[in-house]
Amino acid sequence: MVERVGVDVAPGGRTTAVRRYVLALLVVVYTFNFIDRQILAILLPAIKAEFGVNDTILGFLAGSAFALFYATLGVPIALLADRWNRRNLIALALAIWSGMTALSGIATNIVQLTLARIGVGVGEAGCSPPAHSIISDLYAPQERSTAMGIFTLGISGGIMIAYLAGGWVAENIGWREAFLIVGLPGLVLALLVRFTIKEPVRGQSDGKRDSAARPGIVTVARFLLERKSFLHLAIGSGLAAFNGYAVISFFPTFLYRSHGMSLSEIGVWLGLILGIAGGLGFAGGGYVSDRLGRRGQRFALWGVAAATMFAWLFHFPVFLIDNAYLVLGVFVIPAIFANFYLATTFAQIQGLVGLRMRAVASALLLFILNSVGLGLGPLFAGVLSDILEGTFADDSMRYSLLFVAVVIGPWSAFHYLAAGRHIEGDLARSDEG
Repeated sequence: MVERVGVDVAPGGRTTAVRRYVLALLVVVYTFNFIDRQILAILLPAIKAEFGVNDTILGFLAGSAFALFYATLGVPIALLADRWNRRNLIALALAIWSGMTALSGIATNIVQLTLARIGVGVGEAGCSPPAHSIISDLYAPQERSTAMGIFTLGISGGIMIAYLAGGWVAENIGWREAFLIVGLPGLVLALLVRFTIKEPVRGQSDGKRDSAARPGIVTVARFLLERKSFLHLAIGSGLAAFNGYAVISFFPTFLYRSHGMSLSEIGVWLGLILGIAGGLGFAGGGYVSDRLGRRGQRFALWGVAAATMFAWLFHFPVFLIDNAYLVLGVFVIPAIFANFYLATTFAQIQGLVGLRMRAVASALLLFILNSVGLGLGPLFAGVLSDILEGTFADDSMRYSLLFVAVVIGPWSAFHYLAAGRHIEGDLARSDEG
């Protein structure tokens, strides 16, 4: 039987061991979050073939249907997390989205599949805000970007497993079975979260006393909107997510149509690239930001802007080269550097607000990030691909994704530069909340 563990704030090794365990388990939870979310991307060609729908419908299914409830419910759920036991909330959310992923495998038409994906979005809305809040109570500000970067490894790990498993299962067994295989284990993981993690003391990593004041959503939103750095971080991250979700939702389709690769081969290559290179970007971005932040937090954000522009340069060869394997090789660079923004953004937002505002602040950022990124990115790419189909035929997705990448990169980088100019003053005002 697994011993219940908790946060021991007394000096000694147990603090480090416990917080590493909690962070590791949250990484596993976040991995399942992205397996269940992203497995749809590798299955889209098979779903299109069975249900006979166009790219606009697929974009809605991959993005908007999920994001509508995921982004909207994240805010009230985060408000609950700032008041209630965050561990229990994560365990319940995990059970819901895992069950709905499994139900996706028995959908008999596109409407039923859409409803199941909405259910996945409802469950996944309860993961990130309480997890960010817990991590912020376990790791001090000077370690927080690194910890957030480790947490976001769940994204790359989840995408890697989704592509590796989903591509092979879809080609050799069936796309329905892929949903069942990845959904059911999450129910067991939910029990592990519930019975092996103890709720941490709020504010312990910051040396702050929890006043137990419970600001409402409007109060937190007003507090953040008065910080110019938050506005630029929200816009910059939303744009980066717009490009990121468009690419990871339709990159398998691009390789399938423009380069004639099989689903299983796509799954292996993209799984490894997005898992390993993407993981380096998420964790490395947090680590580099903590190091740059020692000179001042503005340097951390300017580092994100530089990484974003470096990644932007490589999107041109990725979508214009005709050799599939050379495309995949070049894609490693943006897979690393385009992901630098995420951990840094989450960590800075946690530092901008008071202790009982953290989950709601995270949810408000996620609402913007996912409404713009997940809700609109795949949908826009799908609509544009349908528009371009008459001109470019099977290459319509190639030019749709190229257009998105070329426009978004500099736009996002500009907002991180602007956020850097305001971040120091805004962090100094965090105690006002």
